[in-house]
Amino acid sequence: MNRWILRLGNQLLPIMVGTAIYSFGLHYFILPNELMEGGVTGISILLNYILGIPLSVSTLALNIPLFIIGWRVLGKRGMFLTVFGTLSLSFFLYIIELLINMGWIRPFVTEDDYFLATLYAGLTLGTGLGIVFRFGGTTGGVDILARIANKTRGWSIGKFFLIFDALVIGLSVWYISMERALYTLVAVFVAAKIIDLIQQGEYAARAFTVITEHPQTIADAIMKEMDRGVTLISARGGFTGQPKEMLYCVVYRHETRRLERLVRRVDPKAFIIVSEVQDVLGEGFKSDAEPAH
Repeated sequence: MNRWILRLGNQLLPIMVGTAIYSFGLHYFILPNELMEGGVTGISILLNYILGIPLSVSTLALNIPLFIIGWRVLGKRGMFLTVFGTLSLSFFLYIIELLINMGWIRPFVTEDDYFLATLYAGLTLGTGLGIVFRFGGTTGGVDILARIANKTRGWSIGKFFLIFDALVIGLSVWYISMERALYTLVAVFVAAKIIDLIQQGEYAARAFTVITEHPQTIADAIMKEMDRGVTLISARGGFTGQPKEMLYCVVYRHETRRLERLVRRVDPKAFIIVSEVQDVLGEGFKSDAEPAH
């Protein structure tokens, strides 16, 4: 129980940081330039544009029905983090709005460089949401649906946001100009990529499949110099029909170039296949005993 509370406590602060960054991006880049967002946040922005309802109020109100949906799929722990993330988002939306009204923050407003505002909006929003998701939280709304799709179907959270948000933004052209809607799609795309990048985090890895005439020599070098496990797979050449051994090895992203150089040093003619690995469980990587993020 104490261990669970400690882990939960270590998640709450990053979630607060993530929602603060996300709230800042909305008030600093999105609203001043009449851009949009997707999902429930996009609906809240439209309500702000049309009726002047503060984001902090509409965001919280619109999320209540989705809490009921998320409760059954995400479980008590996941739902607690969702409610916490949503409340944190509403809180920081209110605080930043207050600071802007007091003149302590001056939003970035542009008339001739929407692309710059778009890029920084995507970077800021993606960073904020990426941190929230990385530590197991959500900010409600489509975040709940995205995490359900990720948990039950294995769908990329960033891609889910991209598709769903495009639909919402498409409907917004009834209020904002087509130009701003298209700029918003760029911001959403950038945010989706940043979300996936942060989601993968330190566990992003690469899988190497190596076909070589010196499998054991390369395997020994990898195990000795990189302290990584290697699997030798029996194979047969399709043209020669001769038996071969392939190497299979998984390393962190930052170890990719080192492994490539090691293989080339032993066998310059080796055939190397490098594949993207989203997550790794096992010795030397993330333990399957760790809580899922």
